[in-house]
Amino acid sequence: MNAERFLSTHRVARLATVTADGAPHIVPVVFAFDGKRVYIALDEKRKRVAPMRLQRVRNIAANPRVALLLDDYSEDWRKLAWVRVDGVARILRRGKAHAAAIALLLAKYPQYRRMKLETRPVIEIAVKRVVKWETK
Repeated sequence: MNAERFLSTHRVARLATVTADGAPHIVPVVFAFDGKRVYIALDEKRKRVAPMRLQRVRNIAANPRVALLLDDYSEDWRKLAWVRVDGVARILRRGKAHAAAIALLLAKYPQYRRMKLETRPVIEIAVKRVVKWETK
């Protein structure tokens, strides 16, 4: 399995962070990957709080170490696979890195073209380690 291709082609993942008191927090996310970093928009989909008050953002502020898990599930268990990215996250609000992240996300997800992503924060994950597994 080519982990970079897995990261480039998959459309959904689970972002794992840790709360300030050490509890795990996992949410499904859509993302883009540029070969070195993963980007996750704090988009306009309905949320209970403002983007910078989201639990995942507060968790990153307290502990920027995160994990991202992508998987292929099949009833044929000979076709199972997953990739985990361990990295360090930060929140981008503006600048060249923010603009590049938005461009990647817009190219991957047509749904984002109806949103004002350029005004939204983005989680950037600097990839430190990639672990992959498959049954093949």
